[in-house]
Amino acid sequence: MKIYDYNGKKNISGDRIREARQKKRMSQTDLAARMQVEGILIERDSISRIEIGTRFVPDYELPVFSKVLNVSVNWLLGL
Repeated sequence: MKIYDYNGKKNISGDRIREARQKKRMSQTDLAARMQVEGILIERDSISRIEIGTRFVPDYELPVFSKVLNVSVNWLLGL
């Protein structure tokens, strides 16, 4: 599968994920653990790579990020 870059990044939600995580005073490790509780197997280094834009975010992860961070999927997408 070819992953394309968008403005030099592999996702458009990483900045918003970081912003919401920091507002909740949650570490990347905490976020990864909460995602795992919700059924998404993800590690702290993957959260880091999402936030800096070097990891693709599949569509099935967005609703879980939304739920864990208590924000809308639209907000994560910058809409």
